[in-house]
Amino acid sequence: MKKNLKKQNITQLLIALGIILLINYISSNKYFRLDLTSDNRYTLSDATHHILDSLNDVVYIEIYLDGEMPIGFQRMQKSITELMDEFRVIAGDNIQFTFVNPSESSDESKRNAIYQDLYQRGLDPTNVKDRDEEGGMVEKMLFPGAILSYADKENPINLLVNNPGLSAEMNLNNSIQALEYEFIDAIRKITATKRKKVAFIEGQGELDEYSTGDITRALSEYYNIDRVTIKEHLHILEPYDVVIIAGSKEKFSEKSKFIIDQYIMNGGKVLWFIEAVNISMDSLSTGNGTSFAFMNDVNLGDQLFKYGVRVNPNIIQDIQCAVIPINTAIAGQQAKFTPAPWLYFPLLNAPNSNSITKNLNLLKSEFPSSIDIVGDKSGVKKQVILYSSTGSKLLNVPLMVSLSEVKDQSDPRSFDKPLNPIAVLMEGEFESVFTNRPLKEITKGQDFTFKEKSSSTKMIVVSDADIIRNDVKQRADGVFLSPLGYDRYTQQTYGNKEFVMNAVHYLVDESGVLDIRSREFKLRILDKEKVKKDKTAWQFVNTVLPVLIILLFGFYTSYKRRKKYT
Repeated sequence: MKKNLKKQNITQLLIALGIILLINYISSNKYFRLDLTSDNRYTLSDATHHILDSLNDVVYIEIYLDGEMPIGFQRMQKSITELMDEFRVIAGDNIQFTFVNPSESSDESKRNAIYQDLYQRGLDPTNVKDRDEEGGMVEKMLFPGAILSYADKENPINLLVNNPGLSAEMNLNNSIQALEYEFIDAIRKITATKRKKVAFIEGQGELDEYSTGDITRALSEYYNIDRVTIKEHLHILEPYDVVIIAGSKEKFSEKSKFIIDQYIMNGGKVLWFIEAVNISMDSLSTGNGTSFAFMNDVNLGDQLFKYGVRVNPNIIQDIQCAVIPINTAIAGQQAKFTPAPWLYFPLLNAPNSNSITKNLNLLKSEFPSSIDIVGDKSGVKKQVILYSSTGSKLLNVPLMVSLSEVKDQSDPRSFDKPLNPIAVLMEGEFESVFTNRPLKEITKGQDFTFKEKSSSTKMIVVSDADIIRNDVKQRADGVFLSPLGYDRYTQQTYGNKEFVMNAVHYLVDESGVLDIRSREFKLRILDKEKVKKDKTAWQFVNTVLPVLIILLFGFYTSYKRRKKYT
């Protein structure tokens, strides 16, 4: 009996050892991860896997986030380390990374030289306050960014999201949420061998190459950019992945509309910036401070209506708006300019539910119009991606606009048209506006196959071309282009450039890289007021109570033993 029991125990031991060895062998040869977080923060997207798998050379990543830092940036550093480790699991030695402390040198001149070099290479500094070893507050300069090197190319990325409307904790959390997208987007850009093509349409009074210079420069880092005049060429748009129509002032001919329509029917994507009302700040400032706003009909209304939207000939006023400088000096005295809210320049909201607009700063607009979503086509999905605030109203044109309005006291109750759509994303199969219309005069015998319905495609319609327009200044040394979205009066940069970049990426991209931006990590922040109020109680629970429980358990055990054995 004892021999059988001993034999059985040995057998069980050998089986257990065999199972352990098998598990170790499988785990050492087969990679797997278990992400048990509710928001899947440690699970990389399919697009990330595809890009990292396709690397055929080493990407070197220098991350300038090391040394003594506030706790928030330490959390960001830890998240970057975890992300880089996940990247290396997929890409192997093709991902090499290191953390660098730009403030490591004790020599101030050397530190300043490093700071200057990083700034010139494209990294933005940020000043933070932290406590030193003696408990005092010190100000430190950090460069929360990275520089990627691949072959002979270099690409900087700034990792800190800075939305003035959010708290520091929210900005840091949004920065951590965006880490995967920022790194993968940079890797995709620096390793791309074949570039897609984007065209700006000309010929109908659109914004020129200077007014769209800053966004053109930003887009050219990803795509080949051309400026195209349609004229008589039916197939002229075929080579392009995205077409941008920005601020037309003259009417489109039926043939130009037909070329754009058939481009869409064949799967082309269009980013429309429509000016439904003709007025600008230049017309106000060059006159006596007044200007007439009237309808700007460029002959696209029927086409856009067929696709599913209508841009209305009106102007949105919004309490949430940008400022303009107003001379408040008494007549005869030296001019004194004071910033004042200008209701015709709404600051637009962007929903977090879309990958194009997630975590965007407010966008600056100038004299925007409202958009109506029309039609009920099940094959087209429509989503509003920019809208005015809850304190907005609509003014129909024709309308006289005067700079003196900035001094008027507006009745808040009159702003009763909230959340007006300014930009609409449409995806699906569109119907041609030229169906059942004679085409001989348009095609004039040219070889062309007409399509009545598109393949699956997408477009974005925006009711204000100023969203894509940068300021242009003529100087003695040449033309100076302001960054898109930069407000020289408040020295704040709005989210215009990021919106346009994301919109083009979304229209072009078929791999789903931009969808990474829609990921959301839950920010679990302690309630500071509650912590302060219940501080003593929680200290008691965490320090004194465990000791009391152990002591009571010891007394109870001792009492039971004495009672049992005495």
